[in-house]
Amino acid sequence: MTGENRIINSFANKTWQEIKVKDSWQIFKIMAEFVDGFEKLAKIGPCVSIFGSARTPEDHKCYQMTVKIAGLLAEKGYGVISGGGPGIMEAANRGAHGVGGKSVGLNIELPFEQFHNKYIDRDKLLEFNYFFVRKVMFMKYSQGYIVMPGGFGTMDELFEAITLIQTGKIERFPIVLVGSDYWGGLLEWVEKTMLTNAYISPEDLKLYRIVDTAEEAVEHIFRFYDKYLLKPNF
Repeated sequence: MTGENRIINSFANKTWQEIKVKDSWQIFKIMAEFVDGFEKLAKIGPCVSIFGSARTPEDHKCYQMTVKIAGLLAEKGYGVISGGGPGIMEAANRGAHGVGGKSVGLNIELPFEQFHNKYIDRDKLLEFNYFFVRKVMFMKYSQGYIVMPGGFGTMDELFEAITLIQTGKIERFPIVLVGSDYWGGLLEWVEKTMLTNAYISPEDLKLYRIVDTAEEAVEHIFRFYDKYLLKPNF
């Protein structure tokens, strides 16, 4: 079905029975995705999620840095969660897989671009149809976020996490943005425009950290939990 047909179809008259049946089955599909995700991810243990563009090629510096970051996390005992697809997601799984760590993929079914990568552990690949269910899994089972350069999907995950922490809906966890050349302009706008207009508070600027190396990225995660005397086997 084309985009135009979807728009036209959304305005078509439907009977109450048609709406009821369709919505009821959709609820069961959503529940099934939640149950499957909860059952599988609860067994894995502490993980760090890595986000970034699906379009990043293997020879790009961000891909190579992501492999290194994931490897350093896995060597310390953290599982690594990615969106399951190509690009930065593949690099994250590749880094964890390469050192024998736990490599998790939360793949989303899309009409283009997304297919799961080969570096995900066979028992740790989950397929999702609904973005919002997948996002709950990232939030519930991550002890930290590392965010590489990416597009709208990457921004969505980043600001979702910041919002939930800011509003007290979830406990604080470390959020690391890698690449000051990429994130610098956005964060400058956040400070000069959002903060200046009092749409956020100065404390909100402390909810994330910007770094430029793999070592800095993982060190921020490690330091955050070291102060609570917590390790990946907690």
